[in-house]
Amino acid sequence: MSALIKSRQRVADHGEVFTAEREVNAMLDLVKSETHRIDSRFLEPACGSGNFLIEVLRRKLSIVEERYGKGQLEFERYAIVALGSVYGVDLLKDNVAECRDRLFGYFDEVYRRLFGDACREECRAAAAYVLARNIICGDALTMKTVGRNPEPIVFSEWSPVNGSLVKRRDYSLAHLLVYQPMDGPSLFSDLGEEAFIPKPVRDFPLTHYLKLAEAEHA
Repeated sequence: MSALIKSRQRVADHGEVFTAEREVNAMLDLVKSETHRIDSRFLEPACGSGNFLIEVLRRKLSIVEERYGKGQLEFERYAIVALGSVYGVDLLKDNVAECRDRLFGYFDEVYRRLFGDACREECRAAAAYVLARNIICGDALTMKTVGRNPEPIVFSEWSPVNGSLVKRRDYSLAHLLVYQPMDGPSLFSDLGEEAFIPKPVRDFPLTHYLKLAEAEHA
């Protein structure tokens, strides 16, 4: 069976066909400068097991390592920013789990190579938590989660502030992608009029990057 499909039944049921690495990189090269920006956000609405997102993360972490690889604190901070900039949605739970595992595994591979026994479990926990918030089992067409009781998909924005602090805001995917009327403000505009800025569904206090998971229940 080709590496681009898991089974013929999944192709028939879900139209699931994965994109080859060569095509992934060719498409990412079209926006190469954005893949080299640590905080530039990428959303893959049918992420599968993460073929696009893993390549985006590889490019971003190469920049993080190049700039901050000699200092553990700075590497950790910017690696969390890089992880927080990749988002994915997929219908199938096994794809979501595999995507999270691949992204975390690559982060941890780089982290261990650079810092060995000095690696901190708090940083690994923060990385896993960010990926759990950013890679969602859902339907990008309905913009709702998959399951017995579907709910609106909510993504977290992770913005670095004042060194080691992170500002988290949660947004409904539907609100992020809403289209404005022709005579109203738009989400993206260079014409000088007021832009549409979605309101967060939840706003968190500034939190140290190692304590992101704890802020959920604060």
